[in-house]
Amino acid sequence: MREAIILAGGFGTRLRSVVSDLPKPMAPVAGRPFLSYLLDDLARQGYRHVVFATGYMHERVEEHYGHEYRGIALDYARELTPLGTGGAIVNGMQHCTEKHVTVLNGDTLFRVDHTPLLDTDSGSGRLALLLRHVPDAGRYGAVEVNKEGLVTRFREKDPLAGAGLINAGIYRMQRSLLDNHPAGEQFSFEKEVLQPLHEPVRAFAVDGYFIDIGIPDDYRRAQTELPQL
Repeated sequence: MREAIILAGGFGTRLRSVVSDLPKPMAPVAGRPFLSYLLDDLARQGYRHVVFATGYMHERVEEHYGHEYRGIALDYARELTPLGTGGAIVNGMQHCTEKHVTVLNGDTLFRVDHTPLLDTDSGSGRLALLLRHVPDAGRYGAVEVNKEGLVTRFREKDPLAGAGLINAGIYRMQRSLLDNHPAGEQFSFEKEVLQPLHEPVRAFAVDGYFIDIGIPDDYRRAQTELPQL
């Protein structure tokens, strides 16, 4: 069974000027919560169990979706205090049963085939991610990859960086990857797991529709682009 965790607990501070009464992933896009577009894509790709890692205004997510969406069983891993991205993933893992889980950011849609990620399940590595080429990699922080397809460096945000590959916010990982982090611990997945590269990280650069609604300009752009997908 294909399982996924959606990180849906952020405060959405940069989006607060246009969406003040909802958690960021629930921001309405053309009359539907942004999360619905993510769930539609996961349903299309055969996922059958999704865990929402919620926090801020968690009840808005639970009340809207309940426990089923288009054939996907839904569970909720609610954090009582902010746990960071790493703590939220560990919290979500408590509701998963498969050896491998896909993890997605709840404010980003990258509409691509997950097959390259899913194919890593049979390999020896415990962590893989998707990359996308963008004209303004400095906004996100660029990612450098060697000829074997392994990440060699995660670069900090740099407004002068120009075009490059970025982390698209979709991971495939073995649940054992975070076994040394107990449930309830607060930590950053990016700073404590990804960036130090203690674990080999396999990367796949793929092309597809990508949007991050974290800032008002892109949120407004989503209103016209997402309904056309």
